[in-house]
Amino acid sequence: MLKPDCCRRDFLRSSVAASAILPGLVSELLAAEDPLAARSPHHTGKAKSVIFLFMTGGVSHVDTFDPKPRLSQDVGKEVKLDHPEIQNRPGYERIFLKAPQWDFHRYGESGSEVSGLFPHVAGCVDDIALIRSMHTDHSNHYNATLGMHTGSFAFARPSIGSWVSYGLGAENRNLPSFVVLAPAQTYAGTQVYASDFLPGAHQGTLVVPGAEPVANVAPRVPLDRQQQELAALAKWNRRHLADRAENSFLQARMRSFETAYGMQMAVPEVFDLAHESDATLDLYGLPRGSTQGFGWQCLMARRLVERGVRFVELIDTGSSGNWDSHGDMLDHERLAKNVDQPIAGLLKDLKSRGLLDETLVVWTTEFGRTPFNNSATAKGREHHNWAFSSWLAGAGVRGGTVYGETDEYGVRVAKDGVHVHDFHATILHLMGFDHERLTYRHSGRDYRLTDVHGNVVGGVLG
Repeated sequence: MLKPDCCRRDFLRSSVAASAILPGLVSELLAAEDPLAARSPHHTGKAKSVIFLFMTGGVSHVDTFDPKPRLSQDVGKEVKLDHPEIQNRPGYERIFLKAPQWDFHRYGESGSEVSGLFPHVAGCVDDIALIRSMHTDHSNHYNATLGMHTGSFAFARPSIGSWVSYGLGAENRNLPSFVVLAPAQTYAGTQVYASDFLPGAHQGTLVVPGAEPVANVAPRVPLDRQQQELAALAKWNRRHLADRAENSFLQARMRSFETAYGMQMAVPEVFDLAHESDATLDLYGLPRGSTQGFGWQCLMARRLVERGVRFVELIDTGSSGNWDSHGDMLDHERLAKNVDQPIAGLLKDLKSRGLLDETLVVWTTEFGRTPFNNSATAKGREHHNWAFSSWLAGAGVRGGTVYGETDEYGVRVAKDGVHVHDFHATILHLMGFDHERLTYRHSGRDYRLTDVHGNVVGGVLG
């Protein structure tokens, strides 16, 4: 029986935050297949985990990873383009080439060119496969962000992290299989990490940097009292489920109790950086004691994949704003400084620990920025979905590679185009999936991340 002093609020809080005192308790209630049971992929993938670095807002490719000397030579030249961002837009009847604002240099044995915005990442180019021929379907943030995460540019669909969780299940049952580290929401909101029609157990768990990254994870009542409460809860759940066995949402919620209890045991240790060395913290540019910033997000990503989390997304939505630099491209300098050292630190840390061989690191944005504007001296750049850059590093990736090309001004893809669907197909391939076979039947048809499109980009595979 519950003790007389047990109030309803404490009971519910402890039930949600730390339910399923034993892993078998909830499992006995469910006849359905465990949605988080570990599964084998279609083939042996090189990657066991993904760290997905999303630079929200639209990073300028011609100022970062796609050098265009002709753009500087022909600055001020008028061009005629039927571009979606200038159609019927007052003040954009004439457009002119705008020069890149940072110099490019060759780095590493591969000699890959990177701009001065990313000096630390540039030092890791021999581990990176740089794709300069990305393109996407939309030039507005919402649709492009949704597409980059779900493969759908207009409707909510499961996130790529949810698809990976669905395909592989959980390796560590004390932690979620899909975690999102973000100070704030990005465009498209929670849809970028939602499971949509996939079982709810595969949705991303949001972790917000700060003193309490995961809210309500600490036990609120003594263990013996919690056991009594959970025994009662299990009995009620069993009765409730008996008449609703087909309700996947109910099943997912009950499964989440088991994960929640495991998180009570695991989360405090994961987010405790006390035992990280000063050298490691310095690698990420993270002051000891800090729980903020992209350095903290990157270090947490390493600790999570180290403990078996399948998919970790880091969204750059810090206090410095996002990469949507319409007004002034100099914003890119401040934004790059915030993420450059942490990202390079992550790559170096993973490599030194032998984790880069089994971890796929993905760096991307939703689209690029125009190599032109309505004035050659305009401070900013507009949205540009015709071409942008992304890169991959780690497990199964051919480091030191540059794949694809844009034209002499960086306006359009000129060679070996990589659509978002191709990008997704390649990530899934490295995780061991045939993207055409990773499907889920919903509303009478089979769905997949890549819709009815997508080809694996063999040129970036090791």
